[in-house]
Amino acid sequence: MTVLFWDIDGTLLTTAKGGMFAWDDAVKEITGRDFELASLRIPGMTDYQIGARTLEMLGLESTEALTQRLVRRYEELLPTSLPRRTGHVLKHVREILEQLRGRADVRSYLLTGNTRGGAKAKLTHYGLVDFFPEGAFAEDTRARATIAERALVLARRAGHVSEQDMFVIGDTPHDVECANAIGVRTIAVATGGYSVEELREHQPWQLFAELPPPDEFMRLIGLDSRRSVSAKAPARQA
Repeated sequence: MTVLFWDIDGTLLTTAKGGMFAWDDAVKEITGRDFELASLRIPGMTDYQIGARTLEMLGLESTEALTQRLVRRYEELLPTSLPRRTGHVLKHVREILEQLRGRADVRSYLLTGNTRGGAKAKLTHYGLVDFFPEGAFAEDTRARATIAERALVLARRAGHVSEQDMFVIGDTPHDVECANAIGVRTIAVATGGYSVEELREHQPWQLFAELPPPDEFMRLIGLDSRRSVSAKAPARQA
């Protein structure tokens, strides 16, 4: 069995910063302060970490309750914020997911710094939600490695899988750290907020400027792209 843990922003898709409208509006509603998320380098940060950092930059105490309120309002505003920019699914992503769909020898999960609600909003808007039955999401301000640990538990709950057959696919050094934390390999792509040179410093197992074409990707993870798939089970939403 092969298990793939997928990041969202900068790996599966780009919102063209459409989510920033939701964030800035949520900050204004919750705190009464003006804020521009563009002032932060956020790739790889979790939604809760962004929330805590935002409050600190505004000179406010980043209590758990206030951070939760901010993140929840952001989730609520996100579906109407995303259409304000023309984002897109990144190159080769949909084709790869189509090849993986329904195979009995591979499972895909989300491993993301987005909250569950934020992930659902983005994947729904870009037509990817049905590819991911489950995943591990940001639940608090703890390190992203804790999300990876929950993703590993989730994957192993469905059956035995060895570390050699698990891969984290992401676009930031934080994704490499996630993979290292659970002893699996990283396929890093420079399609988000970090360049090839920046990612190389963190020594991912494989590094690409963009996701390779489907057949090459399948060979990379040790799968035969010609193998027939099993019957498709009804997909559950992320």
